[in-house]
Amino acid sequence: MPRRPGPSARLKLTLSYAGFLAVAGALLLVVVWVFLLRYVPDNSQGLLGISPNRYLLVRTFAPAAALAMLFLLLFGLVGGWILAGRMLAPLTRITTAARLAGSGSLAHRIHMEGRQDEFRELADTFDTMLEQLESHVAEQQRFAANASHELRTPLAVSQTLLDVARRDPTRDRDEVFARLQEVNSRAIDLTEALLLLSRSDRGTFTRESVDLSLVAEEAAETLLPLAERRGITLDVTGAATRTSGSAELLLRMVTNLVQNAVVHNLPAGGTVTVHTEAQGDASVVRVENTGSPLPPDLVPTLTEPFQRGTERARTDEHPGVGLGLALVHSIVRAHGGTLDLAPRPAGGLLVTVRLPGTS
Repeated sequence: MPRRPGPSARLKLTLSYAGFLAVAGALLLVVVWVFLLRYVPDNSQGLLGISPNRYLLVRTFAPAAALAMLFLLLFGLVGGWILAGRMLAPLTRITTAARLAGSGSLAHRIHMEGRQDEFRELADTFDTMLEQLESHVAEQQRFAANASHELRTPLAVSQTLLDVARRDPTRDRDEVFARLQEVNSRAIDLTEALLLLSRSDRGTFTRESVDLSLVAEEAAETLLPLAERRGITLDVTGAATRTSGSAELLLRMVTNLVQNAVVHNLPAGGTVTVHTEAQGDASVVRVENTGSPLPPDLVPTLTEPFQRGTERARTDEHPGVGLGLALVHSIVRAHGGTLDLAPRPAGGLLVTVRLPGTS
C-alpha cells in the first residue's frame, strides 16, 4: 500500500525533546514571575530606596532569559537528534533485517547485543521468527521436491508400460492393465495423502466431540484382515476418551498408526496393542507393536514426509507413500496435541498421542 512521505521517527523524537525543554524553560520563567518578580515593588526608588525595582529587574532578566530559552531550544534539537539516533539504532537494524527477509534472504539474523529491553526483546523475537520461517520454508521445499519425485515415479512407470505394450502387440494386455491399475492406485493414494496433509496443516476443519476409543475400534476393525494375513495379534483396550476435533482426521490418524504398527512388525507372531485413556486434561492414544529393534537416531526422522524407515522389517505388500507418520504428526499438531515416538527395548515402536480432552 503506497503511503505519503512524512517526517521520520528520529525527527519527531528530536522535536519532542526540544519542545519539552522549551516548555520546561517557559514554566520556569512563569514560576520566577509568579513567585518572585511580582512581589518586587514597581516604583522609582525600589524597596526601601536600596533595592532595584521591578522594571529594572525585568530589563536585566529578560535578555538572559531569552538567551537561556534559545540555548535550551538548540540544546534540545542537537541533543534530541543524537539521543533519538542512539535510541532508534536497534530499530534500524531490525528494519534492515526485515527488508532482507522480504527480499527472500531468511538466513540473516540481528543478534542484538546489550542488556534486555524492548528493542532487544523485539530483535530476539524477530530472530526466532526468521529461524522458524527459514526452517518451515526449507521443509516445504524438501516436501515439494520429494512429492514431485514420488509423483513422477508412477507416471514414469505408466509411460514405460504403455511404450512396452505399443512396441510389443503380443504382450498380455491383462497383465499390462493390472500393472497400470496398480501404479495408478498408488498415484491416487499419494495425491489423496498430500491433499489430506495440506488440509490438516491449514487446520481448516469443523470440530466436534470425538470418542477416541470408538475411533480406535473402527481403525482396528478395518485393519483386522491385514493383521490376520500377517499373523499379527491386534488388541484394542481402554475406556471412553473424548477430545474435540475432526472425526475424519482423527480416524485417519489412528488408522495410520495401526497400519504402520501392523506393516512394520515381525514376519509372524507379532502383536499390536492400541490403548486409549484419559490422563487429567489430556486424552491419550498409545499404539505399541513388536518388531525389529530401531536405531535411536532413526526414530526422530520417521515423522518427516517420505521417510519410510528402510531399516525396519516390512514387505512390499503395502509399500506406502512415506506419509503415514507425517500425516499423523500434522493431524496431532492441528488438534493442539503432542506426538511421542519411543523405540521399545525388545524391538518395535511405542507411539503416544496426547490431545486436549473434553468432558
